[in-house]
Amino acid sequence: MKRTLEEQRIEFSNQKFLATPLAGLIVWTIIGFAGIFFSDFIAVWTIFIGTGSIVYLGLFLSKFTGENFLDKSKPKNEFDNLFLFTAGQAILVYSIAIPFFLLDYTSLPMTVGILTGLMWLPFSWIIKHWVGIFHALTRTIVLVALWYLLPEYRFIAIPFAIVLLYIVTLFILKTRTRNKFKNNTSAINGTGTS
Repeated sequence: MKRTLEEQRIEFSNQKFLATPLAGLIVWTIIGFAGIFFSDFIAVWTIFIGTGSIVYLGLFLSKFTGENFLDKSKPKNEFDNLFLFTAGQAILVYSIAIPFFLLDYTSLPMTVGILTGLMWLPFSWIIKHWVGIFHALTRTIVLVALWYLLPEYRFIAIPFAIVLLYIVTLFILKTRTRNKFKNNTSAINGTGTS
């Protein structure tokens, strides 16, 4: 039986969404420590290699978060495809980051940090929850502010700001999942409100 787009959206929205933000948190933590302990040259390569590997680390972590992105037995969901397109969009916008980087290499943490966070906006629309809008807007505003306010610490302050934002976002996602479970349990037991 073919599922409607709305049924697929609800199915997509019921996922935990922990693996990819955890991957981002880990990678941006490594990037921040590279900024502290290594030269800017190493920090630059850590950003390029690290952000390029987030999706692969997310695939790996999904086995441990119960999401298992590579599970072939799950029915196809159009919103999984849409999310992959948003990831592709984030990769394409490196075409903005690279020329700016060639003019000012210290722009890289800000541009890559903002551009790779853009996928949170459509994510928010898909799951009908404000967390993605919060993440994308806060990330953009904070990274631009840090880029201007702390020019000597761009390779440190910006990555750790992203890490902090991922921690808050993961908490919101975890709370969202817990609240959905409580609401579904209440509805099943007949104790929920309508």
